[in-house]
Amino acid sequence: MSSAPDVQRPPAEVRFAAELEALRRSDTAARPPGWAMSLDAARRFICGDPARGVTAKFVGDPSLVDRCLVTLATSRGLMLIGEPGTAKSLLSELIAAAVSGDSTLTIQGGAATTEDQIKYSWNYAMLVADGPTPAALVPAPMLTGMVRSGVVRFEEITRCPLEVQDCLLSLLSERSLAVPELSGPEAMTFARQGFNVIATANTRDRGVNEMSAALKRPFNFETVFPIADFDTEYRLVLDEATRLLHESGVPVSPPPDVMEVLVTAFRELREGRTADGDAMDPMSTVMSTAEAVSVAHAMGVRAWYLRGTEPDPGDIVATLAGAAVKDDAEDLTRLRRYLEQQVPRKRGRAWRGLGEARGLLPG
Repeated sequence: MSSAPDVQRPPAEVRFAAELEALRRSDTAARPPGWAMSLDAARRFICGDPARGVTAKFVGDPSLVDRCLVTLATSRGLMLIGEPGTAKSLLSELIAAAVSGDSTLTIQGGAATTEDQIKYSWNYAMLVADGPTPAALVPAPMLTGMVRSGVVRFEEITRCPLEVQDCLLSLLSERSLAVPELSGPEAMTFARQGFNVIATANTRDRGVNEMSAALKRPFNFETVFPIADFDTEYRLVLDEATRLLHESGVPVSPPPDVMEVLVTAFRELREGRTADGDAMDPMSTVMSTAEAVSVAHAMGVRAWYLRGTEPDPGDIVATLAGAAVKDDAEDLTRLRRYLEQQVPRKRGRAWRGLGEARGLLPG
């Protein structure tokens, strides 16, 4: 797999190849059957190990990571649920890279997802010419994962129609996949040790296509919560924004006071309560950490490429509306009310600048 510089976002096993290799070389602990490394090494890869030069890649409760790894080691499916932007997909990618060395066996759930995209399809030219043969079979992620001992990631599973979701029942309960068009040994594939499924679903969409009780049964459910600690969220947003700006050709980092204002505003708008404990109208949009990183990135790009400077509070206002206001027009009113009523109570240059720039909001 290439790590060419023009790839916008290489998979985890490419981005962190050196760390994975170092952990595998020094890994002497027992490994579950079919795993590329032990649970301890996988945990250190995800949560970090400064003594070994391994960076922390997921900011959250380490016990959550432990539970996820144990779930997979017991051959149970893992379901990660939570608000959008809480790094469910990142966590599933990191776990897949650690456990099987490949995070690219991915199914993106949606209304148009079909069984062919999950299990297998056919090369129709060969099918017409020779009939159903193993050579004409085109494996999809599930079949590939069963054969290669891989971890398959199923993103946004509840966005799929119920009849498509239910094609996973035999895969997860029997650990086998039937190809009725074939005959003989090729008609049935049995999963090798190490095969498993990590699915994600965001709680905002629960009920869109609620999973059946039968499909829930083979999964262990784990909830990924937003970051509770301000300092942790601030450091994460600053580090990620700085990395993204560097990749975008921007040589300056956002000023700390401007970033502090941005993260505080996101947390207050998300929770519907100020840092001083005053109640306020929460946004209907999910003001996630991922959205804060996106806004910080946009601020830096806007400031550098339009003015040749570092971002200022005016850039927060100019870029915040696109992230905070989606399909609810009232959110723009809530955002404007926050800038008019709550921001003037804050102290500091960046907060004053944020209040003065509220005229940059659209509408």
